[in-house]
Amino acid sequence: MKTKIFDYIGISAAVLCLIHCILFPLIMIIPLGISHNPFIDLAFLIIGTIMVFRITKKIDTTWLKVLFWSSIALIAISVGLDFIFHVHFELIYPGAAGLIIAHLINFKNHKH
Repeated sequence: MKTKIFDYIGISAAVLCLIHCILFPLIMIIPLGISHNPFIDLAFLIIGTIMVFRITKKIDTTWLKVLFWSSIALIAISVGLDFIFHVHFELIYPGAAGLIIAHLINFKNHKH
């Protein structure tokens, strides 16, 4: 039951992250004085990592664990490169999509 709650939180965070990553560059076109803050991406990464850690402790499916952790790795690489080079890399998009897919699969596999 607990991993079901973690899946809800993880799906919500990953969807919000994906929406943020897609819409923010479009909003930056409008001259509102808004700039990219990599700490928002870091916050999504921390939330996602905590949820993935808690979920992968409870599941037995190896390929699903690989999907969770490889998605987190893609996001972490993108966020890390953003902090180092101040460039937003596109690795965050497949990472967020992978997290959403992994959470949905894990949620579907729950015994209700």
